[in-house]
Amino acid sequence: MDIRVEKNFDRLDQYLVEVLDISRSKIQKLVKNEKILLNGVLVSASHSVKEGDNIFIDDDLDFTITVTGEDIPVDVVYEDDDLLVINKKSGMVVHPAPGNYTGTLVNALIYKFNIEAGKDTIRPGIVHRIDKDTSGLMLVAKNDFTHEKLANMIKDKKVVRKYIALVDGVIKHETGTIDAPIGRDPDNRQKMKVIDMNSKDSITHFTVIKRFKDNTLIECLLDTGRTHQIRVHLNYIGYPIHNDPLYGKRGKTTDFGQFLHSASIKFTHPRTNKEMFFEVDAPLEFTEYLNELE
Repeated sequence: MDIRVEKNFDRLDQYLVEVLDISRSKIQKLVKNEKILLNGVLVSASHSVKEGDNIFIDDDLDFTITVTGEDIPVDVVYEDDDLLVINKKSGMVVHPAPGNYTGTLVNALIYKFNIEAGKDTIRPGIVHRIDKDTSGLMLVAKNDFTHEKLANMIKDKKVVRKYIALVDGVIKHETGTIDAPIGRDPDNRQKMKVIDMNSKDSITHFTVIKRFKDNTLIECLLDTGRTHQIRVHLNYIGYPIHNDPLYGKRGKTTDFGQFLHSASIKFTHPRTNKEMFFEVDAPLEFTEYLNELE
């Protein structure tokens, strides 16, 4: 479990008690057993934490989160009785997690739509996710039947998702395939990396759309859907996504996040068996920056 610290606190254990609503003795036991890392490093329970720090907890904690609906705007591209296709804006977190229970897409979905929670009360309807600062299309299931069907379709690679990305550097090849396993970075639990140990097979295909002086606009097609996959893979081959705060060479240079957009999605409707295809333009900040590069 990863937690991003949202405010300064004198003690690590006291901060976790507040955001997780579990006992201080439980936290101290986890620290003693080296189950908690602060920014990838073992620290004491009395260590102070600062806004922006990352806490990793290697344990299945016993706590309950109550997720409430919030009146947050959602761009709905398609809706029927079984599913939604959402155009998620850059900057929106998909689902609540310890330390971040409000302002997410799930909070908005609970408020606006009748979605069966099933066994997962924290992520009702979510069958796949895209990063906070990635924009674009994602599927949401309204009921358990659709959730199971869509999840299996994604697992069996029957949902086709294409992304567009602006990367730093000029890619000379017209197409390419990155086949490299991805796992948690042992030196920074907030990041993923190409690594052999404790990793999963990961495959990303890309095609060059347009080249600029110092950047390249590409289309990416995923064979797998690992955490941060496109961002990790492109950084691995030396062409990180522009403005990526975690994997970019220059980090985040504007308020807008990484220039990565889920542009299209194609799948067979789980109930009607009708082929569905949706496509959305990149955010205005994305397209305006491309115009500046011309």
